[in-house]
Amino acid sequence: MSKHDATAPRLDKRTEAVHGGTRRSKYGEVSEALFLTQGFVYDTAEAAEARFIGAGPDEFIYARYGNPTVAMFEDRIARLEGAGDAFATASGMAAVNGALVSMLRAGDHVVSARALFGSCLYILEEVLTRYGVEVTFVDGADLGQWREAIRPDTKAVFFESMSNPVLELVDIEAVARLAHAQGALVVVDNVFSTPVWSRAIEQGADLVVYSATKHIDGQGRCLGGVILGTRDHIRGVVEPYMKHTGGSISPFNAWVMLKGLETLDLRVRAQTTCAKAIAEALEGHSALARVIHPGLPSHPQHDLAMRQLGAGGTMLALDLKGGKEAAFAFLNSLQIAVISNNLGDAKTIVTHPATTTHQRLEPEVRAALGIGDGVVRISAGLEAPDDLIADFLQALEPL
Repeated sequence: MSKHDATAPRLDKRTEAVHGGTRRSKYGEVSEALFLTQGFVYDTAEAAEARFIGAGPDEFIYARYGNPTVAMFEDRIARLEGAGDAFATASGMAAVNGALVSMLRAGDHVVSARALFGSCLYILEEVLTRYGVEVTFVDGADLGQWREAIRPDTKAVFFESMSNPVLELVDIEAVARLAHAQGALVVVDNVFSTPVWSRAIEQGADLVVYSATKHIDGQGRCLGGVILGTRDHIRGVVEPYMKHTGGSISPFNAWVMLKGLETLDLRVRAQTTCAKAIAEALEGHSALARVIHPGLPSHPQHDLAMRQLGAGGTMLALDLKGGKEAAFAFLNSLQIAVISNNLGDAKTIVTHPATTTHQRLEPEVRAALGIGDGVVRISAGLEAPDDLIADFLQALEPL
């Protein structure tokens, strides 16, 4: 029995996150089946030949090409995001690399926001340019720079819908209009926005990528990623590149992500409420130069955040007046929040980007992006907000 039907009407996101894309075996299991197999058996040599010529949606060849458990995850996240199809990858960075490299050739031009995660910058600055792709960087919040940089030969634009770590937003609708007017595709790294708050495809994104390692798993267990877009692009452009270069997700990790999707909406909404409560409680503290959270009216793009997402999200950042010394003292004094470089977890996680996730950037580049030595990134978890607020306040008290 299978509930896989790409043409079925999409339901509310919470319903799709629990039921979308379910394939049941003849045993009628409630929890999705985990198919830990590398290959598949054919009844005849003729059947094998036919499948290699053109496998159907419930026909599989090799785990690197596809798997029933992986297909359930791909179908479910596609329905949740409002995309035509999806390809699940081994990690978030495999998704970013696959989305870009699969569609670009020597001589192509890409325009990208400058505010990016360090590994994304590496792909744009080192990998793409190594193979003859021209990359132009712009201030993602400045529509004038996008307008000036996008050319008739621009193949794609790329940006984080909410930047890591200082939570700068890019106006998806406005940039998409500029890109589409020149025939360029819009590729959005949507990790901080999450599938719960995102309407990126509705707002003009052609491809959306997620690190499923973050909110989709949500409990720090597995690596994974996903590329979403139209069925033609995913199966005609992304899939050939990914299946031949080996960036596919493992069936076990896909199963973990499936189970994560079931509680994604509840977790992200609770984490968003928690993040805003922390931000409101800490704003104006004497040890802080600023509190950054799109849900605060003081955020310079608060109106855009409310229009584009409808909420401030699960992340916030603090800028401590005392720089690195104060930031380290703050981190080392925390009793509940943990120090790690992951995010989107059930546990509240704090990070010092200048010395970890963004340490490869030159100091002047970090400064231009607003990533000072006093900036601490916080991923709000599922603990009681009052407990977290008390923990942060006691850590700030000596500073």
